[in-house]
Amino acid sequence: MALDKQNEGKILPMDENKENTTEDGIGLEILQIIKDSQQQHGLRHGDYQRYRYLLLVLMEAERAWSYAMQLKQEANTEPRKRFHLLSRLRKAAKHGERLEKLCESPRVDAKTKLEAQAYTSYLSGMVRFELQEWKAAMEAFNKCKTIYEKLASAFTEELAVLYHQRVEEISPNIRYCAYNIGDQNAMNELMQMRLSAGGGGGMMAEKLEALITQTRAKQAATMSEVEWRGRTVPVKIDKARIFLLGLGDNEAAIAQAANEETKERLYETLLAECRDTIQAVREELKTEAKQRERSDEASGKVSNLQFLHSYLTYIKLWTVVKRNESMAHMLQAKLKEPQTDENKRGPRPQDLIRLYDIILQSLAELSTLQGLEEDHTFQKEVALKMLVYKAYRCFFIAQSYVLVKKWSEALVLYERVLKYAMEVQSKAKSLNNSLKDLPDVQELITEVNAEKYSLQAAAILAPCQQKVKDNTPLCERLDTFHLDPTLVGKQPNLVQFPPDFQPIPCKPLFFDLALNHVAFPPLDDKVEQKGKGGLTGYIKGIFGFGS
Repeated sequence: MALDKQNEGKILPMDENKENTTEDGIGLEILQIIKDSQQQHGLRHGDYQRYRYLLLVLMEAERAWSYAMQLKQEANTEPRKRFHLLSRLRKAAKHGERLEKLCESPRVDAKTKLEAQAYTSYLSGMVRFELQEWKAAMEAFNKCKTIYEKLASAFTEELAVLYHQRVEEISPNIRYCAYNIGDQNAMNELMQMRLSAGGGGGMMAEKLEALITQTRAKQAATMSEVEWRGRTVPVKIDKARIFLLGLGDNEAAIAQAANEETKERLYETLLAECRDTIQAVREELKTEAKQRERSDEASGKVSNLQFLHSYLTYIKLWTVVKRNESMAHMLQAKLKEPQTDENKRGPRPQDLIRLYDIILQSLAELSTLQGLEEDHTFQKEVALKMLVYKAYRCFFIAQSYVLVKKWSEALVLYERVLKYAMEVQSKAKSLNNSLKDLPDVQELITEVNAEKYSLQAAAILAPCQQKVKDNTPLCERLDTFHLDPTLVGKQPNLVQFPPDFQPIPCKPLFFDLALNHVAFPPLDDKVEQKGKGGLTGYIKGIFGFGS
Protein backbone atom coordinates (compact mmCIF):
# COMPACT_ATOMS: atom_id res chain seq x y z
CA MET A 1 0.00 0.00 0.00
CA ALA A 2 1.00 3.59 -0.43
CA LEU A 3 -0.37 6.87 0.92
CA ASP A 4 -0.73 9.64 -1.64
CA LYS A 5 0.89 12.81 -0.36
CA GLN A 6 -1.52 15.16 -2.08
CA ASN A 7 -4.57 13.17 -1.03
CA GLU A 8 -4.18 12.08 2.56
CA GLY A 9 -6.62 9.44 3.59
CA LYS A 10 -6.69 7.83 0.11
CA ILE A 11 -5.01 4.44 0.46
CA LEU A 12 -3.96 2.71 -2.72
CA PRO A 13 -3.18 -1.04 -3.09
CA MET A 14 0.40 -2.01 -3.88
CA ASP A 15 0.56 -5.70 -2.92
CA GLU A 16 -2.79 -7.29 -2.27
CA ASN A 17 -1.18 -10.50 -1.00
CA LYS A 18 0.25 -8.63 2.01
CA GLU A 19 -2.93 -6.69 2.71
CA ASN A 20 -5.44 -7.92 5.30
CA THR A 21 -8.91 -6.44 5.51
CA THR A 22 -10.85 -7.15 8.71
CA GLU A 23 -13.87 -5.71 10.44
CA ASP A 24 -11.54 -3.49 12.49
CA GLY A 25 -9.90 -1.93 9.43
CA ILE A 26 -7.19 -2.49 6.81
CA GLY A 27 -3.98 -4.16 7.91
CA LEU A 28 -0.52 -4.19 6.30
CA GLU A 29 2.28 -6.64 7.11
CA ILE A 30 5.00 -3.99 6.94
CA LEU A 31 7.98 -6.03 8.14
CA GLN A 32 7.22 -8.95 5.83
CA ILE A 33 6.89 -6.65 2.82
CA ILE A 34 10.17 -4.93 3.69
CA LYS A 35 12.07 -8.18 4.10
CA ASP A 36 10.68 -9.70 0.90
CA SER A 37 11.49 -6.58 -1.10
CA GLN A 38 15.00 -6.34 0.34
CA GLN A 39 15.79 -9.96 -0.47
CA GLN A 40 14.39 -9.74 -4.00
CA HIS A 41 15.89 -6.43 -5.03
CA GLY A 42 19.58 -6.25 -4.17
CA LEU A 43 20.05 -6.42 -0.41
CA ARG A 44 20.79 -10.15 -0.51
CA HIS A 45 24.07 -9.15 -2.19
CA GLY A 46 24.50 -5.85 -0.34
CA ASP A 47 23.38 -3.74 -3.34
CA TYR A 48 21.64 -0.89 -1.48
CA GLN A 49 21.78 1.41 -4.47
CA ARG A 50 19.60 -0.91 -6.56
CA TYR A 51 17.05 -1.18 -3.78
CA ARG A 52 17.06 2.57 -3.06
CA TYR A 53 16.59 3.87 -6.60
CA LEU A 54 15.04 1.44 -9.06
CA LEU A 55 12.37 -0.25 -6.96
CA LEU A 56 11.39 2.98 -5.21
CA VAL A 57 10.89 4.87 -8.47
CA LEU A 58 8.97 1.95 -10.01
CA MET A 59 6.60 1.83 -7.06
CA GLU A 60 6.10 5.60 -7.23
CA ALA A 61 5.07 5.25 -10.87
CA GLU A 62 2.73 2.37 -10.05
CA ARG A 63 1.19 4.31 -7.18
CA ALA A 64 0.37 7.25 -9.44
CA TRP A 65 -0.92 4.95 -12.21
CA SER A 66 -3.16 2.92 -9.88
CA TYR A 67 -4.63 6.12 -8.44
CA ALA A 68 -5.31 7.33 -11.98
CA MET A 69 -7.18 4.09 -12.76
CA GLN A 70 -9.25 4.54 -9.62
CA LEU A 71 -10.14 8.07 -10.70
CA LYS A 72 -10.96 6.70 -14.16
CA GLN A 73 -13.67 4.53 -12.63
CA GLU A 74 -15.02 7.36 -10.52
CA ALA A 75 -14.97 9.82 -13.43
CA ASN A 76 -17.88 7.96 -15.04
CA THR A 77 -20.20 9.52 -12.48
CA GLU A 78 -18.06 12.51 -11.48
CA PRO A 79 -16.63 14.12 -14.66
CA ARG A 80 -14.61 16.69 -12.71
CA LYS A 81 -12.26 13.96 -11.54
CA ARG A 82 -10.98 13.64 -15.08
CA PHE A 83 -8.60 16.57 -14.51
CA HIS A 84 -7.13 14.87 -11.46
CA LEU A 85 -6.87 11.65 -13.53
CA LEU A 86 -4.70 13.39 -16.14
CA SER A 87 -2.53 14.87 -13.40
CA ARG A 88 -1.83 11.46 -11.88
CA LEU A 89 -1.09 9.90 -15.27
CA ARG A 90 1.41 12.66 -16.04
CA LYS A 91 3.05 12.05 -12.69
CA ALA A 92 3.26 8.31 -13.42
CA ALA A 93 4.87 9.08 -16.80
CA LYS A 94 7.47 11.34 -15.13
CA HIS A 95 8.39 8.60 -12.68
CA GLY A 96 8.68 6.23 -15.63
CA GLU A 97 11.07 8.59 -17.39
CA ARG A 98 13.11 8.87 -14.20
CA LEU A 99 13.26 5.07 -13.97
CA GLU A 100 14.45 4.83 -17.58
CA LYS A 101 17.17 7.41 -16.92
CA LEU A 102 18.38 5.54 -13.84
CA CYS A 103 18.53 2.31 -15.83
CA GLU A 104 21.03 3.89 -18.24
CA SER A 105 23.68 3.17 -15.63
CA PRO A 106 26.29 0.58 -16.75
CA ARG A 107 25.43 -1.44 -13.65
CA VAL A 108 21.99 -2.22 -15.07
CA ASP A 109 21.66 -5.21 -17.42
CA ALA A 110 20.27 -4.96 -20.96
CA LYS A 111 16.97 -6.71 -20.16
CA THR A 112 16.11 -4.23 -17.40
CA LYS A 113 16.98 -1.29 -19.68
CA LEU A 114 14.60 -2.57 -22.37
CA GLU A 115 11.80 -3.19 -19.88
CA ALA A 116 12.23 0.33 -18.46
CA GLN A 117 11.95 1.80 -21.98
CA ALA A 118 8.82 -0.23 -22.70
CA TYR A 119 7.27 0.76 -19.37
CA THR A 120 7.97 4.44 -19.97
CA SER A 121 6.50 4.23 -23.48
CA TYR A 122 3.38 2.57 -22.09
CA LEU A 123 2.80 5.31 -19.50
CA SER A 124 3.52 8.03 -22.05
CA GLY A 125 1.06 6.42 -24.45
CA MET A 126 -1.63 6.32 -21.72
CA VAL A 127 -1.23 10.07 -21.15
CA ARG A 128 -1.46 10.86 -24.89
CA PHE A 129 -4.41 8.49 -25.19
CA GLU A 130 -6.40 10.35 -22.55
CA LEU A 131 -5.49 13.66 -24.15
CA GLN A 132 -6.78 12.24 -27.48
CA GLU A 133 -3.43 12.90 -29.12
CA TRP A 134 -3.89 9.83 -31.28
CA LYS A 135 -0.72 9.97 -33.39
CA ALA A 136 1.64 10.45 -30.43
CA ALA A 137 -0.21 7.79 -28.42
CA MET A 138 0.03 5.34 -31.31
CA GLU A 139 3.78 5.90 -31.65
CA ALA A 140 4.33 5.32 -27.93
CA PHE A 141 2.22 2.16 -27.87
CA ASN A 142 3.94 0.81 -30.98
CA LYS A 143 7.35 1.33 -29.37
CA CYS A 144 6.17 -0.47 -26.24
CA LYS A 145 4.75 -3.33 -28.32
CA THR A 146 7.95 -3.72 -30.36
CA ILE A 147 10.14 -3.96 -27.25
CA TYR A 148 7.91 -6.53 -25.54
CA GLU A 149 7.74 -8.66 -28.70
CA LYS A 150 11.54 -8.70 -28.93
CA LEU A 151 11.83 -9.62 -25.25
CA ALA A 152 9.28 -12.42 -25.71
CA SER A 153 11.33 -13.93 -28.52
CA ALA A 154 14.59 -13.75 -26.55
CA PHE A 155 13.64 -15.39 -23.23
CA THR A 156 11.98 -18.51 -21.86
CA GLU A 157 8.39 -19.46 -22.61
CA GLU A 158 7.29 -18.61 -19.07
CA LEU A 159 8.52 -15.02 -19.42
CA ALA A 160 7.27 -14.82 -23.00
CA VAL A 161 3.69 -15.43 -21.80
CA LEU A 162 3.90 -12.31 -19.63
CA TYR A 163 5.24 -10.19 -22.48
CA HIS A 164 2.58 -11.46 -24.90
CA GLN A 165 -0.16 -10.59 -22.40
CA ARG A 166 1.05 -7.00 -22.32
CA VAL A 167 1.11 -6.89 -26.13
CA GLU A 168 -2.50 -8.12 -26.23
CA GLU A 169 -3.49 -5.42 -23.73
CA ILE A 170 -2.10 -2.54 -25.77
CA SER A 171 -3.15 -3.83 -29.23
CA PRO A 172 -6.72 -2.47 -28.92
CA ASN A 173 -5.29 0.91 -27.94
CA ILE A 174 -3.19 0.94 -31.12
CA ARG A 175 -6.16 0.05 -33.31
CA TYR A 176 -8.33 2.64 -31.62
CA CYS A 177 -5.72 5.30 -32.27
CA ALA A 178 -5.44 4.17 -35.91
CA TYR A 179 -9.20 4.48 -36.35
CA ASN A 180 -9.22 8.03 -34.98
CA ILE A 181 -6.39 8.92 -37.33
CA GLY A 182 -8.53 7.73 -40.24
CA ASP A 183 -7.86 4.02 -40.78
CA GLN A 184 -11.26 2.39 -41.47
CA ASN A 185 -9.78 -1.11 -41.41
CA ALA A 186 -8.82 -0.53 -37.80
CA MET A 187 -12.48 0.17 -37.05
CA ASN A 188 -13.51 -3.22 -38.45
CA GLU A 189 -10.82 -4.92 -36.40
CA LEU A 190 -11.94 -3.15 -33.25
CA MET A 191 -15.57 -4.13 -33.74
CA GLN A 192 -14.61 -7.73 -34.38
CA MET A 193 -12.41 -7.74 -31.28
CA ARG A 194 -15.14 -6.27 -29.13
CA LEU A 195 -17.74 -8.74 -30.35
CA SER A 196 -15.65 -11.90 -30.32
CA ALA A 197 -13.33 -11.37 -27.36
CA GLY A 198 -14.76 -8.52 -25.37
CA GLY A 199 -12.02 -6.06 -26.42
CA GLY A 200 -9.44 -4.83 -23.96
CA GLY A 201 -9.95 -4.81 -20.25
CA GLY A 202 -11.11 -1.98 -18.02
CA MET A 203 -10.71 1.43 -19.61
CA MET A 204 -10.20 0.04 -23.10
CA ALA A 205 -13.47 -1.93 -22.99
CA GLU A 206 -15.34 1.29 -22.26
CA LYS A 207 -13.52 3.08 -25.07
CA LEU A 208 -14.39 0.36 -27.55
CA GLU A 209 -18.02 0.33 -26.48
CA ALA A 210 -18.22 4.09 -26.84
CA LEU A 211 -16.57 3.89 -30.25
CA ILE A 212 -19.00 1.26 -31.55
CA THR A 213 -21.99 3.16 -30.22
CA GLN A 214 -20.74 6.40 -31.76
CA THR A 215 -20.14 4.79 -35.14
CA ARG A 216 -23.54 3.13 -35.20
CA ALA A 217 -25.19 6.36 -34.13
CA LYS A 218 -23.65 8.09 -37.14
CA GLN A 219 -24.92 5.34 -39.41
CA ALA A 220 -28.31 5.39 -37.70
CA ALA A 221 -28.80 8.98 -38.80
CA THR A 222 -29.18 7.68 -42.36
CA MET A 223 -31.44 4.77 -41.41
CA SER A 224 -35.14 5.61 -41.50
CA GLU A 225 -37.01 2.33 -42.01
CA VAL A 226 -36.81 -1.44 -41.92
CA GLU A 227 -38.64 -4.06 -43.99
CA TRP A 228 -39.89 -7.33 -42.53
CA ARG A 229 -42.52 -9.82 -43.71
CA GLY A 230 -43.40 -7.63 -46.67
CA ARG A 231 -44.10 -4.53 -44.59
CA THR A 232 -41.92 -1.43 -44.40
CA VAL A 233 -41.84 0.16 -40.96
CA PRO A 234 -40.28 3.53 -40.08
CA VAL A 235 -37.75 3.41 -37.25
CA LYS A 236 -37.72 6.65 -35.30
CA ILE A 237 -36.25 5.41 -32.00
CA ASP A 238 -32.47 5.87 -31.92
CA LYS A 239 -31.89 2.85 -29.68
CA ALA A 240 -33.79 0.64 -32.14
CA ARG A 241 -31.79 2.03 -35.06
CA ILE A 242 -28.47 1.37 -33.36
CA PHE A 243 -29.52 -2.18 -32.40
CA LEU A 244 -30.75 -3.08 -35.88
CA LEU A 245 -27.56 -1.72 -37.46
CA GLY A 246 -25.41 -3.84 -35.16
CA LEU A 247 -27.53 -6.97 -35.55
CA GLY A 248 -25.60 -8.20 -38.59
CA ASP A 249 -22.25 -7.71 -36.81
CA ASN A 250 -23.48 -9.61 -33.78
CA GLU A 251 -24.75 -12.52 -35.88
CA ALA A 252 -21.49 -12.63 -37.84
CA ALA A 253 -19.46 -12.72 -34.63
CA ILE A 254 -21.60 -15.58 -33.29
CA ALA A 255 -21.11 -17.56 -36.49
CA GLN A 256 -17.33 -17.04 -36.30
CA ALA A 257 -17.00 -17.73 -32.56
CA ALA A 258 -13.96 -19.82 -31.75
CA ASN A 259 -15.63 -21.96 -29.08
CA GLU A 260 -18.97 -22.62 -27.42
CA GLU A 261 -18.17 -20.47 -24.40
CA THR A 262 -17.56 -17.42 -26.58
CA LYS A 263 -20.68 -18.14 -28.60
CA GLU A 264 -22.80 -18.38 -25.44
CA ARG A 265 -21.45 -15.05 -24.16
CA LEU A 266 -22.20 -13.38 -27.49
CA TYR A 267 -25.74 -14.74 -27.45
CA GLU A 268 -26.24 -13.29 -23.98
CA THR A 269 -24.89 -9.92 -25.12
CA LEU A 270 -27.22 -9.86 -28.11
CA LEU A 271 -30.22 -10.83 -25.98
CA ALA A 272 -29.42 -8.13 -23.42
CA GLU A 273 -29.24 -5.47 -26.15
CA CYS A 274 -32.47 -6.77 -27.68
CA ARG A 275 -34.31 -6.63 -24.35
CA ASP A 276 -33.18 -3.06 -23.76
CA THR A 277 -34.35 -2.07 -27.23
CA ILE A 278 -37.73 -3.76 -26.73
CA GLN A 279 -38.14 -1.89 -23.46
CA ALA A 280 -37.47 1.42 -25.22
CA VAL A 281 -40.08 0.59 -27.87
CA ARG A 282 -42.52 -0.50 -25.18
CA GLU A 283 -42.22 2.89 -23.51
CA GLU A 284 -43.06 4.55 -26.80
CA LEU A 285 -46.05 2.22 -27.17
CA LYS A 286 -47.42 3.44 -23.85
CA THR A 287 -47.18 7.02 -25.07
CA GLU A 288 -48.87 6.06 -28.32
CA ALA A 289 -51.69 4.31 -26.46
CA LYS A 290 -52.33 7.40 -24.35
CA GLN A 291 -52.49 9.57 -27.47
CA ARG A 292 -55.03 7.22 -29.00
CA GLU A 293 -57.16 7.39 -25.90
CA ARG A 294 -57.18 11.17 -26.00
CA SER A 295 -58.11 11.29 -29.68
CA ASP A 296 -60.61 8.41 -29.40
CA GLU A 297 -58.91 6.77 -32.37
CA ALA A 298 -60.00 3.23 -33.10
CA SER A 299 -57.25 0.65 -32.60
CA GLY A 300 -57.97 -1.69 -35.48
CA LYS A 301 -54.91 -2.06 -37.66
CA VAL A 302 -51.59 -2.82 -36.01
CA SER A 303 -49.56 0.38 -35.85
CA ASN A 304 -46.04 0.73 -37.24
CA LEU A 305 -44.64 0.97 -33.72
CA GLN A 306 -46.45 -2.19 -32.65
CA PHE A 307 -45.21 -4.01 -35.75
CA LEU A 308 -41.65 -2.86 -34.93
CA HIS A 309 -42.16 -4.26 -31.43
CA SER A 310 -43.26 -7.58 -32.96
CA TYR A 311 -40.15 -7.60 -35.17
CA LEU A 312 -37.82 -7.01 -32.23
CA THR A 313 -39.66 -9.67 -30.21
CA TYR A 314 -39.22 -12.06 -33.12
CA ILE A 315 -35.47 -11.37 -33.08
CA LYS A 316 -35.32 -12.01 -29.35
CA LEU A 317 -37.33 -15.25 -29.45
CA TRP A 318 -35.49 -16.62 -32.49
CA THR A 319 -32.16 -15.80 -30.81
CA VAL A 320 -33.32 -17.79 -27.77
CA VAL A 321 -34.16 -20.68 -30.09
CA LYS A 322 -30.72 -20.60 -31.77
CA ARG A 323 -28.90 -20.23 -28.46
CA ASN A 324 -30.66 -23.27 -26.96
CA GLU A 325 -30.13 -25.23 -30.15
CA SER A 326 -26.41 -24.43 -29.93
CA MET A 327 -26.35 -25.60 -26.31
CA ALA A 328 -28.26 -28.75 -27.27
CA HIS A 329 -25.76 -29.49 -30.04
CA MET A 330 -22.90 -29.20 -27.56
CA LEU A 331 -24.66 -31.48 -25.04
CA GLN A 332 -25.39 -34.07 -27.74
CA ALA A 333 -21.69 -34.26 -28.57
CA LYS A 334 -20.83 -34.72 -24.89
CA LEU A 335 -23.58 -37.31 -24.49
CA LYS A 336 -21.93 -39.49 -27.12
CA GLU A 337 -18.52 -39.27 -25.47
CA PRO A 338 -17.52 -42.11 -23.12
CA GLN A 339 -17.79 -41.23 -19.44
CA THR A 340 -14.31 -41.38 -17.92
CA ASP A 341 -14.97 -40.07 -14.42
CA GLU A 342 -17.80 -41.93 -12.69
CA ASN A 343 -17.93 -39.43 -9.82
CA LYS A 344 -18.49 -36.49 -12.19
CA ARG A 345 -22.04 -35.95 -13.38
CA GLY A 346 -22.18 -35.97 -17.15
CA PRO A 347 -24.93 -34.68 -19.45
CA ARG A 348 -28.19 -36.62 -19.50
CA PRO A 349 -31.10 -36.73 -21.96
CA GLN A 350 -33.19 -34.80 -19.41
CA ASP A 351 -30.92 -31.79 -19.89
CA LEU A 352 -31.68 -31.76 -23.60
CA ILE A 353 -35.40 -32.17 -22.97
CA ARG A 354 -35.40 -28.97 -20.92
CA LEU A 355 -33.64 -27.07 -23.69
CA TYR A 356 -36.14 -28.22 -26.29
CA ASP A 357 -39.00 -27.28 -23.94
CA ILE A 358 -37.68 -23.71 -23.93
CA ILE A 359 -37.37 -23.77 -27.72
CA LEU A 360 -40.97 -24.93 -28.15
CA GLN A 361 -42.19 -22.30 -25.71
CA SER A 362 -40.39 -19.57 -27.69
CA LEU A 363 -41.88 -20.83 -30.96
CA ALA A 364 -45.35 -20.86 -29.41
CA GLU A 365 -44.87 -17.19 -28.50
CA LEU A 366 -43.79 -16.45 -32.07
CA SER A 367 -47.12 -17.64 -33.42
CA THR A 368 -48.97 -15.09 -31.25
CA LEU A 369 -47.08 -11.95 -32.35
CA GLN A 370 -49.34 -9.02 -33.19
CA GLY A 371 -49.62 -8.20 -36.85
CA LEU A 372 -48.82 -11.74 -37.98
CA GLU A 373 -52.08 -13.49 -37.18
CA GLU A 374 -53.15 -13.37 -40.85
CA ASP A 375 -49.72 -14.18 -42.24
CA HIS A 376 -50.46 -17.81 -43.10
CA THR A 377 -47.00 -18.45 -44.52
CA PHE A 378 -45.40 -17.30 -41.27
CA GLN A 379 -47.76 -19.43 -39.21
CA LYS A 380 -47.01 -22.49 -41.35
CA GLU A 381 -43.26 -21.90 -40.99
CA VAL A 382 -43.55 -21.64 -37.21
CA ALA A 383 -45.70 -24.79 -37.09
CA LEU A 384 -43.11 -26.64 -39.19
CA LYS A 385 -40.31 -25.54 -36.89
CA MET A 386 -42.29 -26.72 -33.90
CA LEU A 387 -42.66 -30.15 -35.53
CA VAL A 388 -38.89 -30.38 -36.02
CA TYR A 389 -38.10 -29.56 -32.41
CA LYS A 390 -40.93 -31.78 -31.16
CA ALA A 391 -39.29 -34.65 -33.00
CA TYR A 392 -35.95 -33.96 -31.30
CA ARG A 393 -37.58 -33.52 -27.91
CA CYS A 394 -39.45 -36.80 -28.33
CA PHE A 395 -36.20 -38.50 -29.35
CA PHE A 396 -34.46 -37.54 -26.12
CA ILE A 397 -37.48 -38.50 -24.04
CA ALA A 398 -37.14 -41.94 -25.64
CA GLN A 399 -33.44 -41.91 -24.77
CA SER A 400 -34.27 -41.24 -21.14
CA TYR A 401 -36.57 -44.29 -21.13
CA VAL A 402 -33.83 -46.39 -22.68
CA LEU A 403 -31.54 -45.53 -19.78
CA VAL A 404 -34.03 -46.99 -17.30
CA LYS A 405 -34.63 -50.01 -19.59
CA LYS A 406 -38.26 -49.27 -20.37
CA TRP A 407 -38.06 -50.76 -23.83
CA SER A 408 -41.73 -50.70 -24.82
CA GLU A 409 -42.19 -47.02 -23.90
CA ALA A 410 -39.00 -46.06 -25.74
CA LEU A 411 -40.07 -47.99 -28.83
CA VAL A 412 -43.42 -46.18 -28.93
CA LEU A 413 -41.66 -42.81 -28.62
CA TYR A 414 -39.26 -43.69 -31.43
CA GLU A 415 -42.23 -44.41 -33.66
CA ARG A 416 -43.63 -40.99 -32.79
CA VAL A 417 -40.31 -39.37 -33.70
CA LEU A 418 -40.51 -40.98 -37.11
CA LYS A 419 -44.09 -39.75 -37.48
CA TYR A 420 -43.02 -36.16 -36.73
CA ALA A 421 -40.03 -36.37 -39.07
CA MET A 422 -42.07 -37.77 -41.95
CA GLU A 423 -44.66 -35.04 -41.43
CA VAL A 424 -41.92 -32.41 -41.55
CA GLN A 425 -40.59 -33.75 -44.83
CA SER A 426 -44.04 -33.83 -46.42
CA LYS A 427 -44.94 -30.28 -45.35
CA ALA A 428 -41.54 -28.80 -46.20
CA LYS A 429 -42.13 -29.43 -49.90
CA SER A 430 -44.71 -26.64 -50.03
CA LEU A 431 -42.51 -24.17 -48.12
CA ASN A 432 -39.31 -23.12 -49.88
CA ASN A 433 -36.16 -22.90 -47.71
CA SER A 434 -38.24 -23.58 -44.60
CA LEU A 435 -35.73 -26.12 -43.27
CA LYS A 436 -32.67 -24.03 -44.07
CA ASP A 437 -31.85 -22.99 -40.50
CA LEU A 438 -33.22 -26.11 -38.81
CA PRO A 439 -31.63 -29.39 -37.73
CA ASP A 440 -31.58 -32.14 -40.34
CA VAL A 441 -34.57 -34.44 -39.82
CA GLN A 442 -33.20 -37.03 -42.28
CA GLU A 443 -30.22 -37.50 -40.01
CA LEU A 444 -32.63 -37.94 -37.12
CA ILE A 445 -34.61 -40.57 -39.06
CA THR A 446 -31.43 -42.55 -39.73
CA GLU A 447 -30.42 -42.40 -36.08
CA VAL A 448 -33.88 -43.44 -34.89
CA ASN A 449 -33.94 -46.47 -37.18
CA ALA A 450 -30.57 -47.57 -35.85
CA GLU A 451 -31.74 -47.03 -32.27
CA LYS A 452 -34.89 -49.05 -32.93
CA TYR A 453 -32.90 -52.10 -34.02
CA SER A 454 -30.61 -51.77 -31.02
CA LEU A 455 -33.63 -51.38 -28.78
CA GLN A 456 -35.34 -54.49 -30.13
CA ALA A 457 -32.18 -56.52 -29.64
CA ALA A 458 -31.80 -55.19 -26.11
CA ALA A 459 -35.42 -56.05 -25.31
CA ILE A 460 -34.89 -59.65 -26.49
CA LEU A 461 -31.62 -60.09 -24.65
CA ALA A 462 -32.79 -58.40 -21.47
CA PRO A 463 -34.21 -61.54 -19.82
CA CYS A 464 -31.15 -63.51 -20.87
CA GLN A 465 -28.82 -60.97 -19.35
CA GLN A 466 -30.34 -61.22 -15.89
CA LYS A 467 -27.74 -62.70 -13.63
CA VAL A 468 -28.61 -65.46 -11.14
CA LYS A 469 -28.57 -63.99 -7.68
CA ASP A 470 -29.07 -67.26 -5.74
CA ASN A 471 -27.02 -70.47 -5.67
CA THR A 472 -29.49 -72.59 -7.61
CA PRO A 473 -27.51 -75.20 -9.59
CA LEU A 474 -27.97 -75.64 -13.29
CA CYS A 475 -29.70 -79.01 -13.00
CA GLU A 476 -32.57 -77.38 -11.08
CA ARG A 477 -33.22 -74.57 -13.60
CA LEU A 478 -32.96 -76.30 -16.94
CA ASP A 479 -36.25 -74.79 -18.15
CA THR A 480 -35.04 -71.16 -17.71
CA PHE A 481 -31.94 -69.57 -19.24
CA HIS A 482 -29.98 -67.13 -17.14
CA LEU A 483 -26.59 -65.60 -17.75
CA ASP A 484 -24.33 -67.29 -15.23
CA PRO A 485 -20.61 -66.59 -15.76
CA THR A 486 -19.67 -69.27 -13.20
CA LEU A 487 -20.71 -72.00 -15.64
CA VAL A 488 -17.58 -71.40 -17.71
CA GLY A 489 -15.38 -70.80 -14.70
CA LYS A 490 -13.29 -73.11 -12.59
CA GLN A 491 -16.15 -73.97 -10.24
CA PRO A 492 -19.35 -74.24 -12.28
CA ASN A 493 -22.53 -74.63 -10.29
CA LEU A 494 -23.97 -77.65 -12.10
CA VAL A 495 -25.31 -79.88 -9.31
CA GLN A 496 -25.39 -79.85 -5.56
CA PHE A 497 -22.67 -82.08 -4.18
CA PRO A 498 -22.88 -83.92 -1.95
CA PRO A 499 -26.60 -84.30 -2.47
CA ASP A 500 -29.03 -83.93 0.41
CA PHE A 501 -30.46 -87.03 2.11
CA GLN A 502 -33.93 -87.98 0.95
CA PRO A 503 -36.45 -90.28 2.73
CA ILE A 504 -37.11 -93.66 1.05
CA PRO A 505 -39.74 -96.43 1.90
CA CYS A 506 -38.62 -99.45 4.03
CA LYS A 507 -39.36 -103.18 3.23
CA PRO A 508 -43.02 -103.85 4.19
CA LEU A 509 -44.13 -106.29 6.97
CA PHE A 510 -47.46 -108.08 6.36
CA PHE A 511 -49.77 -109.10 9.23
CA ASP A 512 -52.96 -111.24 8.51
CA LEU A 513 -55.38 -109.39 10.72
CA ALA A 514 -58.42 -110.34 8.68
CA LEU A 515 -58.16 -114.12 9.30
CA ASN A 516 -59.78 -113.87 12.68
CA HIS A 517 -62.85 -112.42 11.13
CA VAL A 518 -63.27 -114.86 8.22
CA ALA A 519 -66.06 -117.53 8.36
CA PHE A 520 -65.05 -120.62 6.41
CA PRO A 521 -67.68 -122.92 4.76
CA PRO A 522 -68.45 -126.32 6.46
CA LEU A 523 -66.40 -129.35 5.28
CA ASP A 524 -68.21 -132.13 7.18
CA ASP A 525 -69.34 -133.91 4.06
CA LYS A 526 -65.77 -134.18 2.88
CA VAL A 527 -64.26 -135.57 6.09
CA GLU A 528 -64.80 -139.24 7.31
CA GLN A 529 -66.84 -139.84 10.42
CA LYS A 530 -64.56 -141.79 12.82
CA GLY A 531 -67.24 -142.40 15.36
CA LYS A 532 -69.50 -144.66 13.20
CA GLY A 533 -67.14 -147.76 12.93
CA GLY A 534 -66.35 -148.13 16.57
CA LEU A 535 -64.86 -151.39 17.96
CA THR A 536 -66.18 -153.53 15.13
CA GLY A 537 -64.30 -151.62 12.59
CA TYR A 538 -61.19 -151.78 14.68
CA ILE A 539 -61.41 -155.60 14.96
CA LYS A 540 -62.04 -155.94 11.27
CA GLY A 541 -59.04 -153.94 10.56
CA ILE A 542 -56.87 -156.11 12.75
CA PHE A 543 -57.94 -159.28 11.20
CA GLY A 544 -58.13 -158.09 7.70
CA PHE A 545 -61.82 -158.24 7.26
CA GLY A 546 -62.11 -154.79 6.14
CA SER A 547 -59.55 -154.99 3.30
